[in-house]
Amino acid sequence: MHPRAASPSPIAAPAGPGAGRSDWRTIRTLLPYLWAYRARVLLALAFLVAAKASVVGVPVLLKGIVDSLTPAPQAAAVALAVPLGLVLAYGALRLANTLFTELRELVFARVTERAVRTVALQVFGHLHAQSLRFHLERQTGGLTRDIERGTRAISSLVSFTLYSVLPTLVEIGLVLGYLVLHYDPWFASITLGALAAYVAFTVRVTEWRTHLRRAMNELDSSANTRAIDSLLNYETVKYFGNEGWEARRYDETLRGYERARLRSQASLSLLNVGQSAIIAVAVTLMVWRATVGVAEGRMTLGDLVLVNGFMIQLYAPLNFLGVLYREIKQGLTDLERMFGLLDTDREIEDAQGAPALVVSHGPEVRFDRVSFAYDPARPILRELDFTMRPGTVTAVVGPSGAGKSTLARLLFRFYDVTDGRILVDGQDLRAVTQASLRAAIGIVPQDTVLFNDTLGYNVAYGRPDATPAQIEAACRAAQLHDFVAGLPQAYATPVGERGLKLSGGEKQRVAIARMLLKDPAILILDEATSALDTRNEQAIQGALRSAAAGRTTLVIAHRLSTVVDADRILVLEHGRIVESGTHAELLAQGRAYARMWAAQAQQRARRETQHSAADT
Repeated sequence: MHPRAASPSPIAAPAGPGAGRSDWRTIRTLLPYLWAYRARVLLALAFLVAAKASVVGVPVLLKGIVDSLTPAPQAAAVALAVPLGLVLAYGALRLANTLFTELRELVFARVTERAVRTVALQVFGHLHAQSLRFHLERQTGGLTRDIERGTRAISSLVSFTLYSVLPTLVEIGLVLGYLVLHYDPWFASITLGALAAYVAFTVRVTEWRTHLRRAMNELDSSANTRAIDSLLNYETVKYFGNEGWEARRYDETLRGYERARLRSQASLSLLNVGQSAIIAVAVTLMVWRATVGVAEGRMTLGDLVLVNGFMIQLYAPLNFLGVLYREIKQGLTDLERMFGLLDTDREIEDAQGAPALVVSHGPEVRFDRVSFAYDPARPILRELDFTMRPGTVTAVVGPSGAGKSTLARLLFRFYDVTDGRILVDGQDLRAVTQASLRAAIGIVPQDTVLFNDTLGYNVAYGRPDATPAQIEAACRAAQLHDFVAGLPQAYATPVGERGLKLSGGEKQRVAIARMLLKDPAILILDEATSALDTRNEQAIQGALRSAAAGRTTLVIAHRLSTVVDADRILVLEHGRIVESGTHAELLAQGRAYARMWAAQAQQRARRETQHSAADT
């Protein structure tokens, strides 16, 4: 059936990283990043307590003012009776609350921003330290969303906790203390009971709502992943006319996300109604008790104003506390996914105390009975045993799927060998640091992917500290400079997403230029000229031969015409070396290499005949 005719099937959101983490574990992971600035944290907490003490003091002073006004029968007496100090103190406390609050935020701002920066950088570095297998199995769109939401959650959690939740709890504690000391136990009991009922109701309902948030995150990541994957492969979509199919697949996840949001909104409405009911009952009971006290003469009008003022001050933050709790739970859900990425084990790790690789300009590289499998059930390489002598060119040829490109991945240590070992100047790759190993190797891959930046940036990526003259020299050697010089923006020309503004041959020449700029001791040429026309291929082959002089070079090739000058050619079939020798020796043997040479010679002859006929 054509894919566009198929009906979309529901998607089960996979469990993301960190799904098994508890909230407390997530909090414990975050705290050290904040406690690293403990002096600022403690100072901010001191300002917090001072600000809330000022807030609680305002109704107390207002009570004093009201009580001093109550017995005065005339305006003149009133003016004399009101203590001027209370009025001035009232204004000073109002100002002090704002002052201490702003000082708290000013002191703690650097802690928050530095924590966000530190965690984001750590996650970024951890992801780059993961093996190639991790990145092949992950979906970039969902991964970037997890990091984006996680870093944003740190700011939200710190802001909500320090600026809202903790101040509210301090204020509640001060109010309860005052009520216990100055009034009958009913006032403190009503306040405490309302708080307990409010918190219990909010926690229970919010916990019930948490799974909705997780489902929304999964569906959001899935939709984003599908959208990015589809847009990155827009040419393939257009080749097959599957725009409608892609839109339906995208809408499939959007529908799930829409349903999750609607369920979340319905539960939010229920939560808001319940919270408002608890607060309304508490305020009514408090005012009723105060009114009875005034009527019986046990309390003054100032006491009634004080109790009402306390409840008004507590009402707004307490009502907002539910919103904050929901946001904190949602932030923890987002943050647990990002910290879950940090929990992923690195498949490829440097050995403890591993030294840097020490190499000569053209080192010896030895594959010592190397076996490897991406999947244990499907071996790729079987006991490969060969040596690349210092400063020589070793070519590996064979049919697709024979394991040629796997040699380059193992040499870069993107994977560790299943069995055997790889030695560079006698040093096992697993015993040295990955950074020093990769600094010694340069590669021109078959599929060149460029950054969405300028031509100059992409060439300079081989050596970011290179001078413009060095960049230009590398481009000249790669037969790229004349092309770049002819562009209106020259080296400042943007190459587009993944280099899509360049042709395949131009991208490959950029890859060759940045490899030449890196000037490594070991070269890997993985079908380095496969995207070039014959004239450019011949020119760049000469440049590559010059670059390989004195270096140890591994050439992975499908076209045998590109490796005829190699010092040694290995023929790989089904993960084993079936032939080895120079071009002339292998032709003389008349076996697998000779058959491939003959088949490719016939293909070249047919193409030349077709071109001649077309020209005629």
